[in-house]
Amino acid sequence: MSLAGAATRRKQSVKQSPASARDEMLARRPAALLAWYDRHRRKLPWRPAPGVAADPYAVWLSEIMLQQTSVQAVGPYFEKFLTRWPDVAALGAATQDEVLRMWAGLGYYSRARNLHACAVAVRNDHGGAFPDTEEGLRALPGIGPYTAAAIAAIAFGRQTMPVDGNIERVVSRLFAVEQALPKAKPQIQQLAETLLGPTRAGDSAQALMDLGSSICTPRKPACALCPLNDGCVARLRGDSETFPRKAAKKTGALRRGAAFVVTRGDQLLVRTRAEKGLLGGMTEVPSSDWLAAHDDKAALRQAPVLQARARWHRKSGVISHVFTHFPLELVVYVTRVAGRSRAPDGMRWIDVATLHAEALPNLMRKVIAHGLGS
Repeated sequence: MSLAGAATRRKQSVKQSPASARDEMLARRPAALLAWYDRHRRKLPWRPAPGVAADPYAVWLSEIMLQQTSVQAVGPYFEKFLTRWPDVAALGAATQDEVLRMWAGLGYYSRARNLHACAVAVRNDHGGAFPDTEEGLRALPGIGPYTAAAIAAIAFGRQTMPVDGNIERVVSRLFAVEQALPKAKPQIQQLAETLLGPTRAGDSAQALMDLGSSICTPRKPACALCPLNDGCVARLRGDSETFPRKAAKKTGALRRGAAFVVTRGDQLLVRTRAEKGLLGGMTEVPSSDWLAAHDDKAALRQAPVLQARARWHRKSGVISHVFTHFPLELVVYVTRVAGRSRAPDGMRWIDVATLHAEALPNLMRKVIAHGLGS
């Protein structure tokens, strides 16, 4: 080969090297991620020790509970559920009311209803064993695309990448995804899949979750400690905290209403909400409609009809609560009735001392505490 030819080859090699270096870096990322995870994985109640197969029931239960809820809040509930119902067959044999009671305080109560429906389906239709494919899992009540992918990857080793909020943040920063969520989800999903190695799909997913939780945090990410910082576009640009891009949220209009706390000695008047809809199947004190155009007089006309004419006393202040789609303010009216007063149709008396055993959402716990002055 001539000297001129050799020089030309060297120039071509230099020109190709940036792309080759980038491809090599991308190829190293899955292994680097797993190596970091093996050293720094979080100890979580539902996560087995290294080398121990994951329990599909524990994975499913934790994933349902973790939807829109923090790890810290879920831990005690997960332990309670596992103690009470150690497998999906046991949970499927419980009543929905029992499940709602155990779930009370965790919020987003449709999850509890779907949890029970799913357990019943697995127990009755699948012999107590979860399907081991995304398709089969998605056919179950309450299991959407993310949850199906998470269970398939973590519990069954399927080569798929579930993308939760932590993973969205890591990936959107790593590749500087400019499109705003939620429209960016398909692009983030594709990019996240490049971080899957040939094996250990579940560990790859959990590694990204842990990375987002401990290092690639929403504020002040610890980029120097990140195993993927080499080539992270947002880090190189210095604008990590601006990712992921998010479209402005539309906040629903404030709704108002009235709640009625009626006592009979040491008992409280309650009812069960309709199965479908907000807080379905949960226990509540009687209340008016929750409307943006709230009117006190109209609300009082929806007070429970008691045997003796009630003298309602309006407590000072309001109870504020924020649901996913709207904020709510409730005024609280209280009254006492005679010892033999019957409960109106569709309502019942319960002992105040047993309130802890009722499926009361946090909103109603606040209302009752305000109404009872405790």
